[in-house]
Amino acid sequence: MRRAGGVLASLLLLAGVAFAILHERGDTDRTVTVRGLIGSEKLDFFNDQAVTDELKAKGFRVAVETTGSWSMASTSLDGYGFAFPASLPPAEEIRKQRQISTEPVRPFYSPLVIVAHSPVAELLVRNGLAEKGSSGLWTFHMSDYLQAVKAGRNWQDLKDAKSHPDLSGAMYIRTTDPSTSSSGALHLAAVSYLENGGTVVADDAALARVTPLVRTLTQMQGDQKTSSDGPYRDFLSGIGDPLVLVYESQVAALVAQGRSTGDLVALYPDTTVSSGHTVIGLTPDGDRLARLLRDDERLRSLEASYGFRPQADPGAFTGALSGRQSPAVFAPDLSAAGIRQAPVPAVGMLSKLIDAAKGR
Repeated sequence: MRRAGGVLASLLLLAGVAFAILHERGDTDRTVTVRGLIGSEKLDFFNDQAVTDELKAKGFRVAVETTGSWSMASTSLDGYGFAFPASLPPAEEIRKQRQISTEPVRPFYSPLVIVAHSPVAELLVRNGLAEKGSSGLWTFHMSDYLQAVKAGRNWQDLKDAKSHPDLSGAMYIRTTDPSTSSSGALHLAAVSYLENGGTVVADDAALARVTPLVRTLTQMQGDQKTSSDGPYRDFLSGIGDPLVLVYESQVAALVAQGRSTGDLVALYPDTTVSSGHTVIGLTPDGDRLARLLRDDERLRSLEASYGFRPQADPGAFTGALSGRQSPAVFAPDLSAAGIRQAPVPAVGMLSKLIDAAKGR
């Protein structure tokens, strides 16, 4: 009997220890899997082990797939817990189509910039198309560029271009397909705003005024990639165009992580659009994840390490870049740097603008 009692006591002790361990772990063992559709520019962030660990600590296991932001609006989202396009307009289209009443969450944003190699950027400066400030920040003169496009200027028309035999053909900024990708669509918003006399395109008369330019800018590029990752990787590999429109985050991530950028520089268009990456929760778990991406301090720090600017922590972006040396210099404050933000047309008008640019 004494032996049986001892065995029973031991079993009870082990059960108590097991209960205490499980109780201490709490919610961290009760993870839910949430499937999401995201823009390709956020794939490295979600694949980071530190991000995975923090999400798991907060009860989430996240599985993501990528597509162009505008493509999400025409994709079946059945089975997904969230959609995470790179800007608000496609997010609003998703909300409208699925009759979602909850407010979208914008955890972070990233302005659009133009990447170039420093010799090309210096050539632009000598031709009045760009300038380099005393801080090392490069800016790109959008109105002068658009005038050059309308005049049909080629690279070899530029002063001192003879020393750059690799630059040939029409001068333009390579962008993504605006019908599938947010960066291409937002570029049209900025261009149309300037072409419409500094006024957002809001009616068919204004649309008619800007159509010749936006169609030229789109058609002169030929085939366009469906997401921002494609032309940026081409540029980094040395086979891309001289000027490529990307998200600031794509360049800042290299610098924040101490990776080589070579002679790459980022030119801020003096009139641009900041892309507010927007989460649409399609399920209650997707809603909770969206708020976590905005509110969790550790995740905000990791977002900044991938070059994003967290909405709730403006200092995180500059903190992630502090002490890093690179030819690519970033604006701590866009307004202070004189970078204007063009308003984006309403979703319906933006869709018309995209159709006009594509010749539809």
